[in-house]
Amino acid sequence: MSKITSTKSLLAGAISLFFCATAPMAFANNDLPDLGTAAVNTFSLEKETIYGDAYMRVIRSSAPMLNDPVLSQYLTELGNKLVAHATGVKTPFYFFLLRNDEINAFAFFGGHVGVHSGLFLNADNESQIASVLGHEITHVTQRHLARSLEAQDKSSTATIVGMLGAILLTIASPQAGMAALATTQALSTQAKINFTRAHEKEADRIGMQILVDAGFDPNGAADFFAKLATRYRFTSKPPQMLLTHPLPESRITEARYRAAQYPHKYVPDNIDFQLAKARIQVRFSSYSEEAALALFDKQLRKRTYTFKNAALYGKALALFRVKRFDESEEIIDNLLKEDRNNLFYIDTKTDLLVQREATDEAIKFLEEQHELKPFSQVINTNLAHVYIEADKATKAIPLLEELIFLDKQNQLPFFLLSDAYKKTGDKAMEHFVNAESMALGADYKGAIDQLNFAYRLSQEKPLQLARIEARIRQFKQAKSAIEALQ
Repeated sequence: MSKITSTKSLLAGAISLFFCATAPMAFANNDLPDLGTAAVNTFSLEKETIYGDAYMRVIRSSAPMLNDPVLSQYLTELGNKLVAHATGVKTPFYFFLLRNDEINAFAFFGGHVGVHSGLFLNADNESQIASVLGHEITHVTQRHLARSLEAQDKSSTATIVGMLGAILLTIASPQAGMAALATTQALSTQAKINFTRAHEKEADRIGMQILVDAGFDPNGAADFFAKLATRYRFTSKPPQMLLTHPLPESRITEARYRAAQYPHKYVPDNIDFQLAKARIQVRFSSYSEEAALALFDKQLRKRTYTFKNAALYGKALALFRVKRFDESEEIIDNLLKEDRNNLFYIDTKTDLLVQREATDEAIKFLEEQHELKPFSQVINTNLAHVYIEADKATKAIPLLEELIFLDKQNQLPFFLLSDAYKKTGDKAMEHFVNAESMALGADYKGAIDQLNFAYRLSQEKPLQLARIEARIRQFKQAKSAIEALQ
């Protein structure tokens, strides 16, 4: 067997082993894809899914993931609204937030679309955010990354493997990715680093069609491009988005021209976008406590807001942050009188009730909402959290298991489920859940250690022992796979 063939076989096996740890807990489907010794540069959809899962685990371990249920649900619903109008959708999509003030968004294998919180901080309305998401969705549906790699079919396997890791890194963090790429043999053309100019034009064109079909303003793309171009025209350090998505004047002109081809339609802004932006400004940005409060006080005083209620919500969050809880709750109660089912207000009301230890009131409040929205990530996460705080952890466990079943990539329910098992005294399951959470962050060594603890505490439960043994084997294989690819 030749050296290259051996490398291909090792890589194919390693990729398969990455996949073995994707399904959590009792809901696991442990059938692994048989990739055989297929050439590494033939990127099937199955391989894209496996690579996407592996890279997502690396992101969780190394990037500041923003595990906020309200923002996650908002972003997912917005993303899915756009995906519903896309063509060529062959994989599920997964939208996630990174806590980073830099303006950036990126897409990679398996339908993963990452959005920096800084994108919200710099967008004026939902159409602008939607235009960026539509662009990234198109990169996925048109398989631009896979097509770029397939174009290198004359390269050696080792070069392609190195280039793949560097390109994925470049998408999320251009400077780090460029450094990694320089260590490979793949730095001969710009086309091997980023999406090609043709891919960018295609993503702009198709992305705008998705934007319009989903009911957004086609001018959102040009407006956001123009805003970035004006702000960073003379800067020596452009934002990450402009490093991976170059913005020549022609691109703005083309976006304006495309938008003009659609009939004029007034598209009002969505208050949920402004609520999401306010939440990020107060809780997940570089604003200090005093600056955040001053920001919304000024908006309300000078009436420079898009929606008064969004500015009031931002002020309530800022008051909470400076521990002026009574004033914060008064604002939230008034907002709930106007919109009692708004998830942003419900989440903050829950935080206020927990802060003053009114857990019985919080449970009653959330159980009523649960009747109306039984599958809401926000309601169920908050309700599980309050159950745990109220020493009713056994009631939290089924809610969290359902959340994990519906979203196997979200670490937050695992964190809460670990707390729930700790409260109930089930140390074996606490360690088991910790293992699954660590595996989502590619920490297989830590996961195996946790499973060993769980094994020693499960001696009287043969079915649980068998499940733990199976996961230990899978995590050992996944750990070897990572080491083989390094």
